Amino acid sequence: MKLWAGRFEKNTDRLVDKLNASIAYDQRMYREDITGSMAHAAMLGAQGIIPRSEADLIVKALGEILEDCEAGKVQFSEEHEDIHMNIEVLLTQRIGDAGKRLHTARSRNDQVAVDLKMYLRREIDALQEKVRALIAAICRKASDHLESIMPGYTHLQRAQPSTFAHYTMAYAEMLRRDAGRLADCRARLNLCPLGSGAMGGTTYPIDRARTAAALGFDGPTENSIDGVSDRDYVLELASALSILMMHLSRFSEEIILWASYEFGFVSLDDAYATGSSIMPQKKNPDIAELVRGKTGRVYGDLMGLLTVMKGLPLAYNKDMQEDKEAIFDAVDTVSLCLDVFTPMYGTMTVCTGRLRRAAAEGFINATDCADYLVKKGMPFRDAYTCVGRLVRSCIETGQTLETLPLAAYRAVSDVFDQDVYDAIDLMTCLQGRTVPGGPAPETVRAHISRVEAWLSEKETTT
Repeated sequence: MKLWAGRFEKNTDRLVDKLNASIAYDQRMYREDITGSMAHAAMLGAQGIIPRSEADLIVKALGEILEDCEAGKVQFSEEHEDIHMNIEVLLTQRIGDAGKRLHTARSRNDQVAVDLKMYLRREIDALQEKVRALIAAICRKASDHLESIMPGYTHLQRAQPSTFAHYTMAYAEMLRRDAGRLADCRARLNLCPLGSGAMGGTTYPIDRARTAAALGFDGPTENSIDGVSDRDYVLELASALSILMMHLSRFSEEIILWASYEFGFVSLDDAYATGSSIMPQKKNPDIAELVRGKTGRVYGDLMGLLTVMKGLPLAYNKDMQEDKEAIFDAVDTVSLCLDVFTPMYGTMTVCTGRLRRAAAEGFINATDCADYLVKKGMPFRDAYTCVGRLVRSCIETGQTLETLPLAAYRAVSDVFDQDVYDAIDLMTCLQGRTVPGGPAPETVRAHISRVEAWLSEKETTT
């Protein structure tokens, strides 16, 4: 018999049971459900709502059930719908009527809300660690390539001088913001809904502050209706994960291009690439492609959650059971992608010779050539026009700005002199970009140091 069956004369239809059951996916919250129940039982005993001896017995039995769950000795049943009912049935089977007192002053509505918050809080902590591990891998490789000149791009056209370190540290900054969004989400979710009841609280003299503190929350939620119907934190986490996946997808796209024969900027380790079933020469960047593809999956989870919540009246509605599969899938997907992406990136070989050749062939020092004229007194727009004519001449004659004779420069403007060749040397161009955030090796080294200090600070506080 179902724990809620008192008011009903008929059993539910078998297909209704199948539709209603969530144990197949919410069983992963068994740890949170049990620890939440232990805190609730201890509070009931301390407040004299149930005998302290029975509260102690409940806490002890729940601890044993947790140990059995961890050891894989517990089989959950679809008959009991969800993890909350399964644990309560197990408890009652073990200690009898005392177990039936556990649900005093509590509803499944506030119970599931506290379980989900605790579970996602733990998952956010794990995801933040994985994001930081990727940032650390980026910093390590960047430190090795402070002077590995490569073209920066706009519109996927060669633009201005950069280095592999400068280029990839842009992703470190994106990922730092992702870590910040995860931290913000964790901070906002960390209020305890336990005690909200079904939606209107309870007449029992419960101590919500006690259970909140026992479960590591900053305090209880302020409104019992909001406490059971709020899923903002689920939506916020799905949004943060979608942005994180967008960054991983962009990074994946870079790696896919760089690993192609046409670019040849990087070579993936054999452990993180695959071959073709028919073409023996192939080395495919499947890991990066899968991360790029799975981004759409996480976006879908976010859109599904937003759609579920968009028309729900207060307070709890059964539609909200759909929150778990989507957010669990998003968390699992991002976690796996980070697990694989980080070592793929860390073991990747950077082909510095190809980077340098690409930098030499793309007129990426054209702006520096214009700046040379500006520093000699010419208005920038006039300098821009002069250099544009030089680039057109180079394209027509198959030369670069470095190989173009001085006579060709002076034919465009007599301001040019022999020192132009020093001004447009790629390393000179690079080292001159010392503006904060720029690609000069010393500037990037300082940036890496700041990010590494941030990583160390985060490790200290977790």
